[in-house]
Amino acid sequence: MADIEDTHFETGDSGASVTYPMQCSALRKNGFVMLKSRPCKIVEMSTSKTGKHGHAKVHLVGIDIFTSKKYEDICPSTHNMDVPFVKREDYQLTDISDDGYLCLMADNGELREDLKIPDGDLGTQLRADYESGKELLVSAGFYLLYMYFLYA
Repeated sequence: MADIEDTHFETGDSGASVTYPMQCSALRKNGFVMLKSRPCKIVEMSTSKTGKHGHAKVHLVGIDIFTSKKYEDICPSTHNMDVPFVKREDYQLTDISDDGYLCLMADNGELREDLKIPDGDLGTQLRADYESGKELLVSAGFYLLYMYFLYA
């Protein structure tokens, strides 16, 4: 009989999961789903009729929320898919530092200065709008320890 020290057990705490199951037919456009093990925003969704094998199929097209890469999958409508826990927070932009960090104020008045201005067109537009004197609201989405911008 093997010693108990040689046995490996995996444990998890309450709330340890980073996804939850949802029936494929309940997913909606602009929602989130895990495609190819990546958190994606659903941009297209279509359902085929029930075939000879008895299940309607759902065709999903999603954009990775971090890399903007496109992913597709087909799933029977009655099967479950993993949906990532994505948290969204809204902030008012109060300043952009010289080194590219945003000074953001939450609804409760707390300041956040640890988010860097996003690369690409989004960051360029954000900086231009700020420098023109517009009052800006910035939305940030969080999945696990990672953050992505949804600048409105």
